[in-house]
Amino acid sequence: MAFVITENCIKCKFTDCVDVCPVDCFHEGPNFLVIDPDECIDCTLCEPECPANAIYAEDEVPEGQEQFIALNAELSKLWPVITEVKDASPDADEWNGKTGKLSYLER
Repeated sequence: MAFVITENCIKCKFTDCVDVCPVDCFHEGPNFLVIDPDECIDCTLCEPECPANAIYAEDEVPEGQEQFIALNAELSKLWPVITEVKDASPDADEWNGKTGKLSYLER
């Protein structure tokens, strides 16, 4: 089982989680991060580091967010690995906690 990044990461893209990952399983898109489920070792280190509370164990993904399990798997094959902390999106604090952000996901 892997960890999954869910909707609240969209347009926030905090990267605190990347710094603690021992296997470099995070991938970066234009305004979202994903976790490669084939690389994730379920170490749980990333989950408490996310300021947006957007990371969940696959079996604990909130109701209505289940599509992010497949989305993480799909996009992790397309996007490059990210291994260093970067600045969050300039308006991340404004987007943090908003719902209905899936339509803003940039591929």
